[in-house]
Amino acid sequence: MTYRFIAALALVLALPFAGQAQGRGGQAAASPQAAAPIDLTGYWVSMVTDNWTYRVITPPKGDYLYLPLNADARRVADTWDPVKDEAAGEQCKGYGPIGVMRMPTRLHITWQDPNTIKLETDTGTQTRVFHFSGSGAASGPRTWQGYSVAEWQISGPRGRGGQAAGAPRTGSLKVSTTQMRPGYIHKNGVPYSENAVLTEYFTVLQDRGITILLDTLMLEDPKYLTQSFVHSAQFKKQADATGWEPSPCSAK
Repeated sequence: MTYRFIAALALVLALPFAGQAQGRGGQAAASPQAAAPIDLTGYWVSMVTDNWTYRVITPPKGDYLYLPLNADARRVADTWDPVKDEAAGEQCKGYGPIGVMRMPTRLHITWQDPNTIKLETDTGTQTRVFHFSGSGAASGPRTWQGYSVAEWQISGPRGRGGQAAGAPRTGSLKVSTTQMRPGYIHKNGVPYSENAVLTEYFTVLQDRGITILLDTLMLEDPKYLTQSFVHSAQFKKQADATGWEPSPCSAK
């Protein structure tokens, strides 16, 4: 089974089902942590199975083949200068969520509290925070990682009044991210704007005895894209923190 097929299948399965688990008879729902249909926590390492030249190394300036860019985006990409980015203190422009999730990296995912998931990357030493509904609102300046709102997408058999008794709990995590600083889709200056919206679906799968975290990413940006930019990233579950080596952002 190819990972591109897995990504497409996971997205199809995730889209029809929405909402957090609710109690019977209108009872208050359990906390997002207690209601989780899948376990995202632990250490994960990237599985680079596609687009190696864009994900492992920084492509040369002007290399943006197959990306749905408009003329303004190509103009901006053609002026990319990593030296200027470093001098301006913007060496993390390529490490926003659309970029860092597809770089060779390790993830450390934990529950910050029962309503909040924290995702850390060792590449670029970035931290993403996923807020479930009702656990806060966006405030303050834009950041590289933006503000992310999460909700469980529940799937599987359902009986009257909700989840069937004894049915296995399955699903995925939907994350919508806004309030991002302008950044790069790829490190070679391919831009997204401050009004871009990133939607992700995180799914846990089993493949030949390996636990895989699949992140399907969809970027919408009318300023620079002619259509949605859709990609995926896969991560293999690790037993511990072996290999975890935080490193700073680099514009080159």
